[in-house]
Amino acid sequence: MMTLRKSMLAVTLAFAFGGIACAQALDTDEAKESYSLGASVGNYLSGQIYKQTELGLPVNLDLVIAGVVDALKKEPKLTGEETITFLNSRADKLNALQEAVIEKMVTENKEKSEKYLAENKAKKGVVETESGLQYEVVSEGQGITPHEEDVVTIEYTGRLPDGTYFEGSEAEKKTDKFVVMTVVPGLQEGLGLMKEGAEYKFAIPAKLAYGVHGAGPIPPESVILFDLKLVKVEKPGANKEVNPDGQPKKAWPHG
Repeated sequence: MMTLRKSMLAVTLAFAFGGIACAQALDTDEAKESYSLGASVGNYLSGQIYKQTELGLPVNLDLVIAGVVDALKKEPKLTGEETITFLNSRADKLNALQEAVIEKMVTENKEKSEKYLAENKAKKGVVETESGLQYEVVSEGQGITPHEEDVVTIEYTGRLPDGTYFEGSEAEKKTDKFVVMTVVPGLQEGLGLMKEGAEYKFAIPAKLAYGVHGAGPIPPESVILFDLKLVKVEKPGANKEVNPDGQPKKAWPHG
C-alpha cells in the first residue's frame, strides 16, 4: 500500500511538471548532470510531500510546482522573510502531528506489552521477578554466575512479541561477548540469575529495556524477548585482547 501511494504521488508530480518539461536526449555528461540535479530535487520534494501528507497535512501540488518554477525564474510571489515564516509555521504543525503519532504509538504499544506480559506470566514455568522481568528456565548450568563487572559470552536471539527478530533468526543464534554492566537493566538482571552453561528465555518489559523512546528496530514501550545461552563467564582482565583498545566488546542491545 505504501509503495502504491508513493507511485501515485510520483505520477501526479510527473503530470504537474509535464507542462514545463521537454524531452531532451541524455547524450552528454552535461545533460546527464543537469538531469541528475533535477532528479535529486524531485526525489527530495516527493519524499517531503509523501511524509507530510501521511501525517495528515495537505499539500497543494500545483502551488509546490509553481513555487519551484518561480524560484528558478527568480520571480517569487513571497519575500524571503514571508517564505521562512510560513515554512516555520508548517514545521510547527508537522511537529505537533508527529508528536501525536508517537503518543498514539506509545499508548498502543504499552497496552499490547502489558497484555503480552500478563499472558506470558500465566504460562507454566514462567517466573516474574520483583522488577517485572519474566524468565523461563530451559536448562540450568553448572558453572559460575556472572557479576556486573564480568565478561560473558552468550548465544542468543532477540525478537519482538510479534515475532520480528532484531538479532539472530529462528534458524541461527548470534554469538556475542560483552561486560554485563553495559547491557540494558533487564538483561543484566537476567544474566545474574544464570550459571555458566544455562539456557533461559527472557521477556523484558520496556521499563527494563528501552522505555518510551525505543531504539532502532525496537518500538517505544515494547517488550523484548531473548532466547539466551550463557556460554562463558570471565573475570575482568581475563582476556585483554577482546578489542584492540583493551575494552570488552559491548553487546547489542546495550544501554
